[in-house]
Amino acid sequence: MDEQLIAAARAVKRRRRARHPTLWLFTDPARLPDPLAAIAALPPGLSGVVLRDEPVAARAVAIARLCRARRIALVVAAAPGLAARLHAGVHLRRGARALPAAPRSPGGGWITASAHDRAELVRARRAGADLVFLSPAFPTASHPGAPALGPVRWAALARGAGLPVIALGGVCGRRLRALGPSCAGGGAIGALAIQRHTLWP
Repeated sequence: MDEQLIAAARAVKRRRRARHPTLWLFTDPARLPDPLAAIAALPPGLSGVVLRDEPVAARAVAIARLCRARRIALVVAAAPGLAARLHAGVHLRRGARALPAAPRSPGGGWITASAHDRAELVRARRAGADLVFLSPAFPTASHPGAPALGPVRWAALARGAGLPVIALGGVCGRRLRALGPSCAGGGAIGALAIQRHTLWP
């Protein structure tokens, strides 16, 4: 787990006095086969989890239970019914393409969205998203060979978004700091995977 990324997310939280989590773990069945171990190591009160494409219903329930116990926010991608059952927030893919409007889960929680360009940032804001993940900020193992926005273009898009923008794609502590004051936090898969046994109190 990238301790520098955790420290950078803490610095963003302090600097912006942010209510939202500034450190987000994205689940990925291929790259993160054991999300529970990674979630157990996330700092409580700072972190959130975006649950994507979880094929095992029992594990989704276990993830939600662990997040509640550790004060970690949870949003569920493109599945408002599952979000409601888990009392979690909702994550909209590509701004709001998958859903006509951002539905609040009966359990409350954040509404987040993903975006890759200005049009998707606008859609996310109009859909009522609380915050948006803009990617790929940097070259990423999730999409090898895909062009990255880079720090200058990423920051320019974030400045005009009208809502908090979190960096996703190739994010580590050093790179998160390079995005400047427009960056409202960082999301990752590999950088938040467990490399060694580390548990936060």
